[in-house]
Amino acid sequence: MESGFDIVRIAENDWPRMRELRLEMLADTPLAFLETLENARREPESEWRFRAARTAREGSLGLAAVDTSTGAWLGTMGAYLDDKGDAMLVSVYVTPAWRGTANGLTDALLDGVEAWVRAAIPEGRLLLHVHEDNPRAQAFYVRRGYVATGRTIPYPLDRTQNELEMALPLG
Repeated sequence: MESGFDIVRIAENDWPRMRELRLEMLADTPLAFLETLENARREPESEWRFRAARTAREGSLGLAAVDTSTGAWLGTMGAYLDDKGDAMLVSVYVTPAWRGTANGLTDALLDGVEAWVRAAIPEGRLLLHVHEDNPRAQAFYVRRGYVATGRTIPYPLDRTQNELEMALPLG
């Protein structure tokens, strides 16, 4: 990539860019998310404002990778603290032109999430759920030190499919 990127924390006033990227996410990789494109398109502005504001609340994090030359959002990742002393990685997406390890964007987003989680719960785990039919994402997480917990969760949009739980111990 010719241009660079910055990793920024998502704020409530970012809702239009968050909505735009979320719709791209759902169109590009529908099995990776727990929402349909059709449903997301019907959400009112108030819902998008709520989603963006939620990422800035205590116990939650939303990060966006922003192209330094165009201001376009290139990817996103988030996390929230659960009630068991762990954190959950959510909303992981990188636009197709920026996928892969050469540009470092995906690693930079995950570095930001992991740093936030380590500061919040140094002895916990960062958990994630990845669709069983998404080997590329699974390989990325393994490269980053995540291990399968052996737990599977029925995929909410099609209960005949599963999501695999993976974890990164922080302690």
